[in-house]
Amino acid sequence: MDIIHLLPDSVANQIAAGEVIQRPSSCLKELVENSLDAGATRIEVLVRDAGRTLLQVIDDGKGMSDTDLRMAFERHATSKIQEAADLFQLTTMGFRGEALASICAVAQVEVQSRRAEDEMGSRLVIHGSQVVEQEPCMCAVGTNFKVKNLFFNIPVRRKFLKTDQTELRNLLAEFYRIVLVYPKVQFTFVSNDEILMDLPAGTEKQRIEQVFGKGQKQTFTTHLVDIASDTELVSIRGFVGKPEVAGKNAQQYFFVNGRYMRHPYFHKAVMTAYEGLLQAEVNPSYFIYLSVNPETIDVNIHPTKTEIKFQDEQPIFQILLATVREALGKFNVSPSLDFDRSGYVEMPVGTSAAVRPTVPTTIDTSYNPFQRTVSKPSALNWQHLYTTPLAEREPLREEQQPLFEQTWAVSQVYQYNGRYLLMPTEGGLMMVDQHRAHICVLYNMYIHQMAEQRTVSQQLLFPEVLSVTQEEVPLVESILEDLRFVGFDIERLDPQSFSIAGVPSMLVDKDAIITLQNILTSVRTTGQDVQQQWRKQIALSLAKDTAIPYGKVLQKEEMEDLMNKLLALKNYRFTEDGKTVVSILSDDELAKKF
Repeated sequence: MDIIHLLPDSVANQIAAGEVIQRPSSCLKELVENSLDAGATRIEVLVRDAGRTLLQVIDDGKGMSDTDLRMAFERHATSKIQEAADLFQLTTMGFRGEALASICAVAQVEVQSRRAEDEMGSRLVIHGSQVVEQEPCMCAVGTNFKVKNLFFNIPVRRKFLKTDQTELRNLLAEFYRIVLVYPKVQFTFVSNDEILMDLPAGTEKQRIEQVFGKGQKQTFTTHLVDIASDTELVSIRGFVGKPEVAGKNAQQYFFVNGRYMRHPYFHKAVMTAYEGLLQAEVNPSYFIYLSVNPETIDVNIHPTKTEIKFQDEQPIFQILLATVREALGKFNVSPSLDFDRSGYVEMPVGTSAAVRPTVPTTIDTSYNPFQRTVSKPSALNWQHLYTTPLAEREPLREEQQPLFEQTWAVSQVYQYNGRYLLMPTEGGLMMVDQHRAHICVLYNMYIHQMAEQRTVSQQLLFPEVLSVTQEEVPLVESILEDLRFVGFDIERLDPQSFSIAGVPSMLVDKDAIITLQNILTSVRTTGQDVQQQWRKQIALSLAKDTAIPYGKVLQKEEMEDLMNKLLALKNYRFTEDGKTVVSILSDDELAKKF
């Protein structure tokens, strides 16, 4: 008996929809991009219940005939390309002919459309790939697309949607990615009858201000620096933020040929241009628009089309780096030392421990605060640390290594400003950055777990899905075991995605997908063939994402536990990437202040 058979179109469409339509924001992206390809100058988006009940997109584009309207919902039916060669000369947002077929497979869809040359339009209703009715109707020129009850026929998929608040954030994030690159198009976004965004046509800078300037005390775009460069390979324009206004919630956008993209390699070029200009733990905002020959990029490597392959990636990296550096230099942006209130200097990010500049001071060579007669040995042993060069330090005992089975008798620890831990010692006042201290502790713990192949995992109620590019698949597979050893319960789901059923216990309240993407970015810059280096990158990236945040008030027991574990480490003065963790204000230095 033969066992291989063709799947019904409705089933095949649902399978395809799983890649293209993952949540309401995916649906919004596809519909608005179709409106833009249709030449719309005004687009209105209306959602109810964050897109679960209704997602409606109305445009004034060229519309469709009754035949085109019916054909548009067939799989691989498109007006964008004719042959395979057209994939490398794309000037439209869509091209696969999958989106509408995928949407109608998992929703109840109603569409009205009319061309300018037609007196009557056409109305089409489809439920779960089944045509319910098609009839002539009176409607405005353009297309009115209603998607009702998304995933109504896949209750398991509908159950996996997040809260309305989270899904609305996803909708707005997708909306921003489109409106920022099409400033000459008027956009409106309405949620539950409330107008959240009303964006008139204007320039790119005006659009950025419309989106991110709302509710700001100062004009958002006054803190942006223009960048521009025009070469045979690429044309670059846009805006980058001034270092002094960098923050944790930076707005960072890349666009190429009118399309939003994620590109960690080009992000690294921008961040390299800022080396020495930023304080710790902050990021600059940027809005960068690239224009290249369509034949030199491939946008057809990921279902969401946000992963784009460049033929001339390395030269563009250098051009982008030089362009941003030139713009920052032109506006007299230069590194500065930040003297904080605790009495020590915070060096800019990117300055390695080996080459840190020093502040000129008068040194009394006869004075040595460590040469004292004490009645008992120091529990902290910090005198030895600060008088012996790093390379000459004696290794700590095995029980003092990352499992922290041996703890020191730390006492009298105080917290200041939700950021620093202060502890009196025999040689002065020890000041510790609590966030970086926790990074050191966690980094060593994760390194130890990978070395010992131990797993500490917390299962998720609903598994998450990590989608990667085809190029990233071998990278994920190469570090898969190490990810499991630090607590990720991760399995291959399909050719370009992985299921995350469990996460490290420290990561339960964090976004596991963002953390994994950060890990992939870090490992990619290191290289896939050096296991020791990528383990360090995994441990460091995970430690940064799970460490105690600045501003968190710690209880006495928490402070003592953190200090115990930190001071049990062999190297606790600096984080793995060279940032200062501990600073000592000696008794003599303190006395001189009075």
